[in-house]
Amino acid sequence: MKLLQLGAATAVALSLCACATVTRGTKQKFSIVSEPSGADVTLTTGETCTTPCKMKLKRKTEFSAHIVKPGYEPVDVAVKSSVHGGGVAGAAGNILIGGIIGGVVDGSNGSMRDLRPNPISVTLVAVGSTPAASPVPAEAPAAPTDPAAAPAATATPPAVAKP
Repeated sequence: MKLLQLGAATAVALSLCACATVTRGTKQKFSIVSEPSGADVTLTTGETCTTPCKMKLKRKTEFSAHIVKPGYEPVDVAVKSSVHGGGVAGAAGNILIGGIIGGVVDGSNGSMRDLRPNPISVTLVAVGSTPAASPVPAEAPAAPTDPAAAPAATATPPAVAKP
């Protein structure tokens, strides 16, 4: 009888587990790099580090990273929490196999989500310098479609040498 109760309790406990919570966890590895390195990073969640750095952050919490280094312009990067690529299919399977409770647990604790962008990679710009602009080809002015609007062509006669 005790063995049957233990088996039933184990089955109930396993059915209450949330798949994404077990396989992915509620935190993820997160990296921040900068060029040049050695920049101070402060997250709106309170964590701090110096680049390059790695942290383990809660998947469901969105935040901003403020990156500063003396002599360089500060950079702010927004990090969003969004449903992981397989999150919808995983949620459906979780509900079918793990039941409603598993789906609710995974949906509420953030385990089906990912922080993006990850890694944060920034190139700091020195104070007073302008960032290198990407070359953009100059556009030729559009030809007028109305001949009356077109400027009159002026022809210069060729120069003639006098003997």
